[in-house]
Amino acid sequence: MTRARTVALVAAVLVCTLALWAWRDPMVPLRAGMAMQGGWIGLSERHAVIDDHRWVYDERDGKDPAAPTVVMVHGFTGSKENWYPLAESLRGPYRLVIPDLPGWGESQRLAGADYGFKAQAARLAAFLSHVRRDGSPVVLLGHSMGGGIVAIVAAEHPDLVARVALIDAAGVRFNDNVFGTEVLAGKNPFGVHDAASLQRYLDTVFHDRAAQPAIPWPASKAVIDWRIAQAPFEQQVLDRIGRSDERFLPGERAASIRQPALLLWCRQDRVIDPSAMALYARKIPQAMQVSLDGCGHMSIMEKPDEVAAAVAQLIQQGIPR
Repeated sequence: MTRARTVALVAAVLVCTLALWAWRDPMVPLRAGMAMQGGWIGLSERHAVIDDHRWVYDERDGKDPAAPTVVMVHGFTGSKENWYPLAESLRGPYRLVIPDLPGWGESQRLAGADYGFKAQAARLAAFLSHVRRDGSPVVLLGHSMGGGIVAIVAAEHPDLVARVALIDAAGVRFNDNVFGTEVLAGKNPFGVHDAASLQRYLDTVFHDRAAQPAIPWPASKAVIDWRIAQAPFEQQVLDRIGRSDERFLPGERAASIRQPALLLWCRQDRVIDPSAMALYARKIPQAMQVSLDGCGHMSIMEKPDEVAAAVAQLIQQGIPR
């Protein structure tokens, strides 16, 4: 068999295999594309079983073994891939660790388990103990729901966290907006069930449509079907982080944060109203405050260079209390 025919045969087998996977799980092609994107920016996928959950996370080694390890924690309906634009922009000697939280993305989800702020904070602390290296301080970044989880971990485990950044973070009683009102009414403002609701979801979290990820058909159908399947779990999580007695736990615990800190919000955030930054600042007076214009809730994707600059300043300088 000639080399050309061999290559063609291998390609055909790969295409057929991918088609079979896509038939069984329509999200496979999307995940494959995202994995390729992670590889392009130097990230490698890792797996770890910690206590009762299997974690999937991306890692990029730093140029200096003593340089900080930057751990990035995603938000509600998010995944580790949300951080890829920031990971690409955050140049320097840092080691990057970007997990899918338990219950989300490719990490394990257990039936009946609690995935609220308190339970996830305990899991994240165990994860940090697993991934940190001696002599390398941990800089913990949290976005949205992940920001609330990170606030609790930084407050309760100062031995694990050297610096902390809360980015468009949940966990305080911000000024009323449509998103918050719908959550309190028992709804899921991020719910997706058709093409129109998918676009509404994207318009809610992104200020600039040009920054929204392109999701052409048939990928859009796979995303819609996936989100329909996730609806019960999303409501379960919202019951904990948005409607239970722990919904403001991150803001309460934030008063115990003593590490150098960063608070970063976009002025056009329609999810966690920018008034939340001032509420967190009262609890963390040593924190740098950065307000960005022209972006919505997904600052880490809409303004990755600006967010990276603020994170680099936190790492390099910090502000002592």
